[in-house]
Amino acid sequence: MTLGIIIGNRGFFPDYLCETGRASILKVLEQEGIRSVALTTEDTKYGSVESLEDARKCARLFKTHYDEIDGVLVSLPNFGDERAVANTLRWADLDVPILIQAFPDDPEKMTIADRGDAFCGKMSVCNNLTQYGIKYTLTGHHTVKPESEAFRSDLQRFESICRIVGGLAGVRIGLIGARPAAFNTVRFSEKLFERAGISTETIDLSEIFGRADRFEDKDPKIKAKREEIEDYVSTEGIPAKSLGKMAKLGVVIDDWMQEQDLAASTIQCWTSMEEYYGVMPCALMSIMSSKLLPSACETDAAGLVGMYALMLASGKPSAIVDWNNNYGDDLNKCVLFHCSNLPKDVFEEDSVRKGCRACHMDYQEIIAGNVGQENAFGTISGRIQAGPFTYCRISTDDLAGKISVYVGEGKMTDDALDTFGGYGVAHVPNLQKLLQYICENGFEHHVAINLSQTALAVDEALSKYLDWAVHHHNKAG
Repeated sequence: MTLGIIIGNRGFFPDYLCETGRASILKVLEQEGIRSVALTTEDTKYGSVESLEDARKCARLFKTHYDEIDGVLVSLPNFGDERAVANTLRWADLDVPILIQAFPDDPEKMTIADRGDAFCGKMSVCNNLTQYGIKYTLTGHHTVKPESEAFRSDLQRFESICRIVGGLAGVRIGLIGARPAAFNTVRFSEKLFERAGISTETIDLSEIFGRADRFEDKDPKIKAKREEIEDYVSTEGIPAKSLGKMAKLGVVIDDWMQEQDLAASTIQCWTSMEEYYGVMPCALMSIMSSKLLPSACETDAAGLVGMYALMLASGKPSAIVDWNNNYGDDLNKCVLFHCSNLPKDVFEEDSVRKGCRACHMDYQEIIAGNVGQENAFGTISGRIQAGPFTYCRISTDDLAGKISVYVGEGKMTDDALDTFGGYGVAHVPNLQKLLQYICENGFEHHVAINLSQTALAVDEALSKYLDWAVHHHNKAG
């Protein structure tokens, strides 16, 4: 993560605060592993931005590092010159998220020699940025010391925002196969995504199967892929023929994604894959998601973008699941489920083999009833580990010409549940209200989840910087 740094200054306030403030900001960023692009003390007084010329210098510096800067931190050790800050950002034209931080004053140092008034100056900076049409993010506290845990938390959230905004800009996703005929729910607008900077590359299942069939079992790439599958998850009881088919399918998908520079994929499954190729793609999708290359079921491209956004926010693998069942009479609990292709990182730990996940490869019981068990091997079964999680659903509203989102946080519980596939019991505050919102607004039954608490960052990134229509369930109450 690289941030451009603007140290705001205003001459009739104590400017020595910019010297100490700049030093503390840069030190904290270094401690947090964040690279800084900032004016030096040789470039301007204390490396701050106050005059028209200072703003031009800083803007030129940022332009030089255009391809590196993920976001901008505006720090106000004193009141700061709001015009200089706004001009710097306008002339740099980076189109990245911006965080505004202001230093607090010490009540025991309120004379003209020491008072910074950044409390007030922050409002002026924000007012000018609003006039300039420049979007920005605020710290949780109006004024905050850089060394505080509150500011470090702000930085972590801002990093997530920057990763989402930067990661979705120009991302390319792959659709493998057509939309399953029975799943109108996964319809989406390629055009709305393209307008948002998200490109879609498609390939027919017949082409994938044809390429896979050309491989021989003894091919080194096939052997290596099969070893990867067997090292990834327990395959006890899985026929060698099925594992061989998975390996060939996996090599073809990997090669195609690399050729097309794709960051994520979604695959037609139900039930063409099983009928005409003879395996489930779930294990391969699980492996990709674990590598931070999210993969979603049933060509659900919008659900895939939700997985990708959550992965960018947290740096952890995402999964896609169904809002699937009630959990008894508890109105704030439900069962999350999929067949599944969940990444193994989300499963609970094996009680015997510490450090390993309690999941295994199996056949898909529902599909097996139609195509036969021998054609339905490849799912990853296990229980989702207990702990906090964030959920997100992205949907393209073609009629309104907009991208709509809901996001929120809950907890996976350890409540008793005996079932199959990938599953868990979720506790979501005011769940009934959320379910009504989903149904009243025509959202899909799929939802992306991530074992993190990143709803605030997802909300801010998608609503403020991408102009998507976001409903944050926890904030809405």
